[in-house]
Amino acid sequence: MALFAQISDLHLDGTERAAERARRTVDYLNGLARPVDALLVTGDIADHGTEAEYEEVRELLATVKVPVLPCPGNHDVRGPYRKALLGDEPTGGPINRRHHVAGVNILMVDGTVPEQGHGYVDDETVDWIRDQLRDDDTPTLIALHHPPARMYEPVLDTILLHEPDRLAAVVEAYPQVIAVLTGHAHTACATTFAGRPLIVAPAVTFAVRLEWEGGTHDNWDQPPGVAFHVVDGNRITTHFRVA
Repeated sequence: MALFAQISDLHLDGTERAAERARRTVDYLNGLARPVDALLVTGDIADHGTEAEYEEVRELLATVKVPVLPCPGNHDVRGPYRKALLGDEPTGGPINRRHHVAGVNILMVDGTVPEQGHGYVDDETVDWIRDQLRDDDTPTLIALHHPPARMYEPVLDTILLHEPDRLAAVVEAYPQVIAVLTGHAHTACATTFAGRPLIVAPAVTFAVRLEWEGGTHDNWDQPPGVAFHVVDGNRITTHFRVA
C-alpha cells in the first residue's frame, strides 16, 4: 500500500497571506503521524511565474520531509520554473517527469499552454506518456494541472483541458493507469474520465464557491485543502482534509 498527499494552486506571489497558507499546509503534512510516501504538487505553484516566486517556492518545498513531485499549471512559466525551481536549463518545452515511489509509477504531466488559461496535451507529451506506459504494467497515476472533464462551474469550464480525447485515448489503452489527478478547480471534486477515477485536489490559496452556493465566486476564508490518496494494487481511495 502506498500513501500520497496532493496539494495544488499555491499561487505563491511574495505576499504574506499566500506564504502563510502554504506554510500552514506544509506544517500540517510534516506533522502527520505517518509520513506520506510523496507529495504531489499539481500546478499554479507560483502566481506570476517569476524567478523570485520560484525561489520562494523552492525554499518552502525544501522544508517538506518527503519527496516532492511538482508539475506546472497555467500560472507557471516554464523557463523560470525550470531554472529557479528545478535547477535545469530554462528551455521552453513541456516539463514531463516520471517517478517511481512505493511501487507506483507517477507521471507528472505538463498540459499547459504558454500564456493561456486552458490546457492541452501536445504531441510530444502524448508520445511521452505512451512511452512511459509501454511495456510496464506497474500501477500508474497520471497527474496534471487541468481537469479533462467538465466541472459544472461556469468560469472553470471555459479553461479546462482542451481536446481531452487525446489524453483519454492513452488512458483507455493502458489498464495500469488507475487514476488521473488534477488541480486548477480550487474545489475538491471527483468524477470519472476514460473509465478511471478523476480526482481534483482542493487549492491551498483560496476556494471557489459553486454556483448553487451563492455568494462571491472566490472564497478566501476556507482553509487550505489537501488530498490523500491510498493506492492498494490497482485501487485508489482518496480522503480530503483542510490544513
